[in-house]
Amino acid sequence: MAKTRFQELQDAIKTYGAAAFENLMRCKGFGDAIVAGFPAYLGCEADCVRAVPPIGPFDPRKDYGDLAFSYSQRPVIVLEPIRFGVALTVKNFEDSGALWLRTAIAIEVTGASFDVYVAQRPIIHVPLDYEGKLEPVFEAIFEEFLDTFKLEVLEFEDKRFETGIGFLPD
Repeated sequence: MAKTRFQELQDAIKTYGAAAFENLMRCKGFGDAIVAGFPAYLGCEADCVRAVPPIGPFDPRKDYGDLAFSYSQRPVIVLEPIRFGVALTVKNFEDSGALWLRTAIAIEVTGASFDVYVAQRPIIHVPLDYEGKLEPVFEAIFEEFLDTFKLEVLEFEDKRFETGIGFLPD
């Protein structure tokens, strides 16, 4: 007996749901591996790196668990990139304070690989069997954090602003 159109839709929804769940589980594991491996890549203590929400306010000292990942904010699982933030806390050498940075990461399964987006950087393709193959992702996160400071210093030292703009007292 031929399937009805409704049964065809049910089958399509079932296939979609399985793909969405697989994407979520693979991306969550991949995200956890990034957060777990990044401290060793940097040479810092594990508590300096946390998974945090990719946008909005957050506490870099808090363990967000699943709440760091975009799927936790949705009432249903959909087939879309999984987003999370990586926060890095760097202790200050001059005083007892610390500075933190956050960058957003998006991951999705495409065929036999993960497509990884670190902030606005070019896409990184990592095989589904990613063990020992995360260095390009770690390097992109490191470069994103490093560029944050380099760009600020370049603007600070930009000689064009020495005489090109200013204020006169009344």
